Amino acid sequence: MADKRPIVPLEKIERAILQIDGKKAMLDADLAELYEVETRVLVQAVKRNIERFPEDFMFQLTREQFKILRSQFVISSQWGGRRYPPYAFTEQGVSMLSSVLRSRRAIRVNIEIMRAFVRLRRILSSNVELERKIGELERKYDDQFSVVFDAIRQLMAPAEPPKRQIGFRKERN
Repeated sequence: MADKRPIVPLEKIERAILQIDGKKAMLDADLAELYEVETRVLVQAVKRNIERFPEDFMFQLTREQFKILRSQFVISSQWGGRRYPPYAFTEQGVSMLSSVLRSRRAIRVNIEIMRAFVRLRRILSSNVELERKIGELERKYDDQFSVVFDAIRQLMAPAEPPKRQIGFRKERN
């Protein structure tokens, strides 16, 4: 019977999933760390099986994308010293990695990564649904609550200080 406990914390996997050019992807260095192999070993295995990785499964970041990514994370030690920008693997590319990295760990890690991608998709779809429902409520009740919103805005507006008169005052006796 297989061990059911995850070998990698879900949070660690979710942190490694990035949004790059509108695609959810994971970088080669992050995947190598999860699989407990060197990044160069992972990249070599992919290059030996490059026909399994079309561009919608894997792509190499441009130098500009890599520069932006480094600046966002501010930590260059993880990717510092690289001679080339990293490769990014989409969900399908990650799935294909288990066929080129033939270890028990690679299979187990891939299963956990697939579950993380599914979980993120569920979260995103529930957020979209919630946003749609809020929009409907705003449209439905906008007229009914406009008086309340107007009153709240008036209460929030800063009070105008009393105006001082300009000029001299003539004292009256």
